[in-house]
Amino acid sequence: MLSAEKNERLTRVGPGTPMGELLRRYWWPVATHDMATRVPVKRRLLGEDLVLFRDGSGTVGLLAEQCPHRRAALWLGCTEEEGLRCGYHGWRFSATGECLEQPGEPADSTFKNRIRATAYPVQELGGLVFAYLGPLPAPELPRYDLFVWDDAWRDIGHAELPCNFVQIMENSVDPYHVEWLHGRYGSFLRELGGAAAPLPVVTKKHVKVAFEVFEHGILKRRVLEGHTEEDEDWKVGHPLVFPHMLRVGAAGLATFQIRVPIDDENTWHVWYQTYRPDGGAPPQSSIPVYEIPLVDERGEYLRDYVDGQDIVAWITQGRISDRTKEHLGRSDLGVIMLRKLYAEQMDAVARGEDPLCTYREPHDVIDLPMERDKFGSAVEFRQLWTRESSVRYSPIRDQVLELFGDPVPAWT
Repeated sequence: MLSAEKNERLTRVGPGTPMGELLRRYWWPVATHDMATRVPVKRRLLGEDLVLFRDGSGTVGLLAEQCPHRRAALWLGCTEEEGLRCGYHGWRFSATGECLEQPGEPADSTFKNRIRATAYPVQELGGLVFAYLGPLPAPELPRYDLFVWDDAWRDIGHAELPCNFVQIMENSVDPYHVEWLHGRYGSFLRELGGAAAPLPVVTKKHVKVAFEVFEHGILKRRVLEGHTEEDEDWKVGHPLVFPHMLRVGAAGLATFQIRVPIDDENTWHVWYQTYRPDGGAPPQSSIPVYEIPLVDERGEYLRDYVDGQDIVAWITQGRISDRTKEHLGRSDLGVIMLRKLYAEQMDAVARGEDPLCTYREPHDVIDLPMERDKFGSAVEFRQLWTRESSVRYSPIRDQVLELFGDPVPAWT
């Protein structure tokens, strides 16, 4: 268990908090590409209310929500060829926060030269808009492999979840939940629904697990029943990318699960999917974006697929899990390691150091380890993945299977 003080330190992400100061040293997805248009939109990141826009020149800007003139919201505004004009009194600001125009002020006034809107750097990469809210100079935006492959298809699912991002990240270093939440509980739901056959991928017992801190975060390894240390689950493993992503997949499918803290009690969860058959994929005209539903038509949480089961486990811990009442065992070694790593990196930032996974030198790509042949039949795995993961909601689900030359089942 954690003391109340340590739980606060772990979960508060606003400006001036230890975790908030750590997280502000990283670039965060703040929007999908389709959100950055001529229409200003509200976004919230790390407890700060923001406005995202693309002006007539194509430049993307991210400003603090309230205008520095009379504090009206800048989403009540209109984009110009350059910048965003406040809808209240017409003051216009560039994407870098410079005040370009102040209607109503004397023609010879220099007042606008002394006014700036709070602006944050943004970059576009792989269909996402990334923002940096920390001290300058900003580090390099990490060019992780899935974001930059030029021979892969992509789609992006997303949902806003009413819980703190840390309890989602802790799930990523908790391998034992797979055989119980997705194995036993998932099979129980299938039984109730009239499907007797469990999912063999998620019902195997864990014989051995290990975690190690490495250059990208924490590497998770495991040996499942009937497997050995020569199998890729152990030999290769798969990473939690510090401080906010999980890398999963196999058989040409790879996903970043990106956990973006909206504030202390809410998380924007992004499923960034890539599809890369042997030999690569043909060019993709656009990257589809879709929302992942949380509830069914009765308002009940969806639990009939793997990601849905995870979501309910995260949300039902509460907006912020009360770790003063938990009881950790030896099976929770990964959770303990992650909390320790967050604490160590908060301390590093307090000493004025760059935290883990900060990149100061330009680079082309950062390749991450990931198992490839871990589930036996690649065809069966891809059909399982497109049925039991968030990909079930992708508008290109059938096209993905066709891309790999797999049969497209009659979905039920």
